[in-house]
Formats: sequence, structure tokens, C-alpha cells
Amino acid sequence: MTSVGEVVAYFNERYPPGWAEDWDRVGLVVGEPDAPVRRALFVVDCVPETVEEAVAAGADLIVAHHPLLLRGVSSVAATTYKGKIIHRLIKSGTALFVAHTNADVAAPGVSDALAGLLGLTDTRPLRPAEGAAAGGGRGTGRIGSLPAARSLFELTALAARVLPATAWGVRAAGDPDRMVRTVAVCGGAGDTFLADAGAGGADAYLTADLRHHPASEHLAAGGPALLDAAHWATERPWLDRAAADLTGATGIPAMASDLVTDPWTVRVASGEPPATAPNHL
Repeated sequence: MTSVGEVVAYFNERYPPGWAEDWDRVGLVVGEPDAPVRRALFVVDCVPETVEEAVAAGADLIVAHHPLLLRGVSSVAATTYKGKIIHRLIKSGTALFVAHTNADVAAPGVSDALAGLLGLTDTRPLRPAEGAAAGGGRGTGRIGSLPAARSLFELTALAARVLPATAWGVRAAGDPDRMVRTVAVCGGAGDTFLADAGAGGADAYLTADLRHHPASEHLAAGGPALLDAAHWATERPWLDRAAADLTGATGIPAMASDLVTDPWTVRVASGEPPATAPNHL
């Protein structure tokens, strides 16, 4: 039987904690190192719903991308939101492990899975890793080539089709007829890397959480077209690959959660006629 400690050792080798940003909080959050792991569930967010999914599936371990305790707390009382989650994990005997920015820069990592959905080839880092994570093709985001050029509209339609479904969908900024061959991607919030996408020769850049002013100024300066998807949807593809890798390395059955934890649940396009129910998931 593989233990929590042995799984932690596997992850620390695959996604060394030293690769994480200084502000990040990764590693084992809840769990006894000697406890057995018979099944694992990979999630983007450790929230009450995904914890219950793990319990129902008999998972002894949750591997989350986003840290549950990113910022300091003064209490984990069961009367608080995060405290209630911690108590449920402990009482159910479910360990929690986090791989966040150390998984973002890994190769393969979060953005490799996103690039794979679009069929990008000859990928390279959008911003190569520095310091402890330098080398080995590691870094944040990826840039690669489409098998054939597509218009921005066609690329947006492709992204909406292959990414996990959310109410947010995928929106784009730029000339719909602009032809795109080289694409940059970054799982999660990526407007920090707008300049990198332009410097890397991308025709379009797909990421999440783009803001009005940075996006507007980027386009005015002649930067790549932009595609903005739901944060959860750009990181969910990594779960499948990471779960399969854990099973291959340890034999532990692992699955990826399809529970949509994106906070945006309703979308009605401007000018749409009234309906009896909104367009939502």
C-alpha cells in the first residue's frame, strides 16, 4: 500500500516545491504521512463540493491546483469556510496536497495540457523558468504552432469546443478574420505575460482573467489577438495528465474531477431576447 508520504515524495520530485513562487503555498496541507492512499482525486479547487466528491468516491487523497490556505488565517474553526473544509478532510481521513505554480512551470505542466487541446506543436515556454526551475523546457505558458492557419474566429470556436464547458465560454479581442498560426497559451491568470506573447511572435494568446485596460493597451500597441477563457477551464485539462502520471508511477487509481468550480454560472449575451431560463450550466 502506498502511503501519503510516498505520494508526497513523488510529487516533490515531479513538481519540486522550490519551483513555486515565493508567495505560493504548495505541498501537503492535511494528512498523516503514514496513512495509506488507495485512490486519489485531482481538482482545480478544494471546495466543499469537491471534498464531498472525493469522500463519495472513496479517495484518500485530494490533489488540488489552487492552494486552500494561500493567505494566512487566524482560525480553522469549523464555523469558518476554510475551517469547515479542513475539519471535513480530517474527519473523513482525506489528505490534501497542493501543486500550483510549481506545476505551472513544470514540463510537462499545466500549460502543456492546454496547448495539447489546441493541437499545438513545437511548443516552448512563453516565459522560461529562472532560478531553481531553469532549463529542461520549463517555464510559464507555452508557444506553439497550429497544424494549419485559422482565422481568429475559427480559433475561438475551436477553443470553445475543446475546453471544458463553462458559462463563461471563450471571448476574443481582435479582427475575427486575422489569420493565426502561432499561438501562446497560459493556464490561469495570464495578463502578466502579454508582452511575452508579443515578443515570442504569437499571432494570438489564449489565457484567463484578462482585464480591460491591459488588454486594450496591448491591442493598441499591435500585440497578438487575445482569447479569454474561464480560469477553471484553462487549468482543468492538466488534471487528466497529472492523474494518469500518478497512476503510472505508483499504481494508485486516480481520477480528475469534472465538477465545475468556476464562480461564474450565468451568461446572457447582450441583445438576446428574454428567455424563461438563462444560458447557464
